[in-house]
Amino acid sequence: MMDVSGVGFPSKVPWKKMSAEELENQYCPSRWVVRLGAEEALRTYSQIGIEATTRARATRKSLLHVPYGDGEGEKVDIYFPDESSEALPFFLFFHGGYWQSGSKDESAFMVDPLTAQGVAVVIVAYDIAPKGTLDHMVDQVTRSVAFVQKRYPSNKGIYLCGHSAGAHLAAMMLLADWTKHGVTPNLRGFFLVSGVFDLEPIVYTSQNVALQLTLEDAQRNSPQLKVAQAQPVDPTCRVLVVVGQFDSPEFHRQSWEFYQVLPAQTLCQGEWKASFEELHDVDHFEIVENLIQKDNVLTQIILKTIFQ
Repeated sequence: MMDVSGVGFPSKVPWKKMSAEELENQYCPSRWVVRLGAEEALRTYSQIGIEATTRARATRKSLLHVPYGDGEGEKVDIYFPDESSEALPFFLFFHGGYWQSGSKDESAFMVDPLTAQGVAVVIVAYDIAPKGTLDHMVDQVTRSVAFVQKRYPSNKGIYLCGHSAGAHLAAMMLLADWTKHGVTPNLRGFFLVSGVFDLEPIVYTSQNVALQLTLEDAQRNSPQLKVAQAQPVDPTCRVLVVVGQFDSPEFHRQSWEFYQVLPAQTLCQGEWKASFEELHDVDHFEIVENLIQKDNVLTQIILKTIFQ
């Protein structure tokens, strides 16, 4: 890992003036958790996710491990409301874990509160590093969205939600070229939760040991650098960028700057309907753990966006 301070970077980007140690700290979300130690925060997050998934599989109508592609890791779990029809809103969730941990089998946090209100929830698996490269993960997520549209063509809207690394993958769908997938998904909303949108800083942290990103890979896969040129999928599509009060300053900066580039472009089709939300009193993990509760702020924002 290299020390990035004094490498001749433009000074307006704060991370470029940090020591390697400080940069590492900024991009290690568990170190910013106030209520628990770092290890315990990760363990608790995983445990809540596993319990929520076990409960969802036991109590909700579901189709589990449905392949969206030929790869072994290319599967989704689909959870349905009791009154299921084809004409449902579909909420797709991409888990976090720095593109190198986590799985769909411990990520069904929001299934109970959303299916109870008539939303189908799809938890998406993708090949994490080192098995999957970032380009491959972006391609998999793109195909998973196309798969849901093809399988449920009369859906009442597809809403993408990602957490942390998953928020990055969801944001990349703002740039997807759907023509080569033979379908234009009915994208109506994005919920980008505590995400990373400019990947360049990651190159200089220990997270890159498994990812093996070159600077070129990072730039190619940074929605921050490209979204200003993208066409809105649909002028009514909402993009909500969310960060937790106790996320690190760099995670705050990443979210705020991504939000800032979103509505800047007024295009002939209209502009992104973007909003930014800092959620009070939650850290990088609670922000998603709390989605198990129907009266949680973010759960309510999601439902309101879907049913507005």
